[in-house]
Formats: sequence, structure tokens, C-alpha cells
Amino acid sequence: MQAELSETAVQAALTTRWLGRTYVYRPELDSTNSTLKAMMAATPPPAGAVLLADYQTQGRGRLGRRWEAPPGSALLLSVLFRPDWPARQVTWLTMIGALAVAEAIEALTGLRTGLKWPNDVLVEQNGRWRKVSGLLLEGEWGGDDRLLYAILGIGINVNVPAAALPAAATPATSLLAAGGTAVSRLALLGALLARLEAWYETAVGGASPQPAWQARLLTIGQAVRVTQTGAQAAIVGVAEATDAWGQLLVRDAAGILHAIAAGDVTLRS
Repeated sequence: MQAELSETAVQAALTTRWLGRTYVYRPELDSTNSTLKAMMAATPPPAGAVLLADYQTQGRGRLGRRWEAPPGSALLLSVLFRPDWPARQVTWLTMIGALAVAEAIEALTGLRTGLKWPNDVLVEQNGRWRKVSGLLLEGEWGGDDRLLYAILGIGINVNVPAAALPAAATPATSLLAAGGTAVSRLALLGALLARLEAWYETAVGGASPQPAWQARLLTIGQAVRVTQTGAQAAIVGVAEATDAWGQLLVRDAAGILHAIAAGDVTLRS
């Protein structure tokens, strides 16, 4: 029996011009990001290559957090990009990834989406925002501090049963739990890659995705507590905006504006 997200099924469903045209499917592996990085060290695939697994034994998100979902219930993929960008611009890839995920979910389910800084996609469920997707961006830089390549990992809880959802700081959900009906992972993947290709081409053309990304950030205007690895004290204040590279601008009670990079940061609102 052919897997739902097999090479044959996906290639027949794609509407993209180049993104995902090199597509590798694995029923199970440790982590799509880790495996794609290993492929880069051996026989590098072309830009736009997509590696997808039905199950990850060591799926991970930011700060080494585990990402777990029952086999065949989520979209778990990594995408290879090679933009000729300076290192600081790589954050645009997280922005376009989040925008593409949000737009694909809205198009297929009608659910309302929002973003949580720096890399979570939320959906509204019974009047509350719950995490349905996370992104993990990793890259390699040359001696001139320019990007050699970047791998964007994307995980979306699609048809994860409510009982199988993990406990998390941001309450989790799935498209099934939030919308009440199962969603075609093949259709969602096709919509996601189409939107991701469009946003990437816009960004490579020089147009920043930051305004559109910030417009969806639910974090803006919220009271937040930022804990940075190695810092002696947390920063407490109001998230006012983001800068061109996605740093969160937080104004504390003394009126000082802090620019917070994603890095090793824990955010509570």
C-alpha cells in the first residue's frame, strides 16, 4: 500500500515550480533536520529539497525541546534553502515559514491562526489560542559571515488525537482537535509548499516579510517575561514591536527598550 506522503503521491500533487521537486520520504527517522544536515555533508541535494518523515524518534524544537506525535498524524519536514544572504537575514526564513504555515492552515481548514514570537503557529480553539505548529531553523555560515545553506524544520499537528497531545508551556492542539474533522496531510503539504515558495521568492527579490509576519504576532502588546541563558535577571516589560530581523522589542518599567534575539530565550506572556 502506498504511503499517503510517498514520493509518487507528493510529486503528483505539487503545484510548485521548484520547491519540493526534490522530495525524499521516510516512514521513520530520528529527526528530519539532523538527517538533512547529514545529507549535506555527504551528497548535498539542490536548494528546495524537502525531507519528510511520518514519524520522528528524536524530533526536536527550539532549545532542544522534544517534538512528539504519533506516526502518520503530523506533518514533519525539513526544507533546504541556499539564499545569498548575510547571517542576520536568515531570520527571514523563520518568518516566511510561519506565514506559509498559517496561510495553508487557514486555506484548508478555515481556522483562525496567529503567531507567537519567535517560531510558533497557533490556532484559535474555543476562544483560546493553542500551539499547532513549531519551526526550527538551522544553518551553516562561511568565513565571510554569509549563509552557506539553511534548513527550516516544520512540524504541524494535523490529525493528532486530543489525548495524544503533549503537555507544553503553550497549550497544544491539532487541526483535528481544533476543527473537529480530519485534514488531508497531502493537501496541507501541497498548500504549505506553494505558499512557502511564493514567500521565499518575494524575500529573495528583496521584499522583507517582517511587516506581514509582525501583523500576525499575538505577542505584540502583551506583557512578557524574557529569560535569557546566562543572564542574571529576566527582562519584564511590554512587547512593542519587532525590528527588521525579527528581534522582539520589549520596553521595561524604566522605559528602556530591549532588543531580544530568539537564540537561547524563554518567553512567557
